[in-house]
Amino acid sequence: QVQLVESGGGLVQPGGSLRLSCAASGSVASISRMGWYREVPGTQRELVASIAEDGSSRWIRDFAKGRFTISKNTQATVYLQMNSLEPEDTAVYFCGARTWNNGPTYWGRGTQVTVSS
Repeated sequence: QVQLVESGGGLVQPGGSLRLSCAASGSVASISRMGWYREVPGTQRELVASIAEDGSSRWIRDFAKGRFTISKNTQATVYLQMNSLEPEDTAVYFCGARTWNNGPTYWGRGTQVTVSS
């Protein structure tokens, strides 16, 4: 079992920045990749960015390129630095962890990000 706890969401004005954190605990050695997803009511959850467990590869969705950065430390914590935020970035952001050998995907409870003036 893997437990994920997100933090760092909140209300920010357009053009502002936020840094989301996701701390993993439990069977962290089973994690192959971690990512940040977001969900707007009435739409499907979408992957925003992901990073390999050893940090060797990163992927980021087109709308986030140049604005968002995903990183991780050695203590199984993943960050999403979000700059130049736009109202369209308003969503609940979830941390997800994929496991080796097609094992389960684990999810955090999500953190609300609201971009509004």
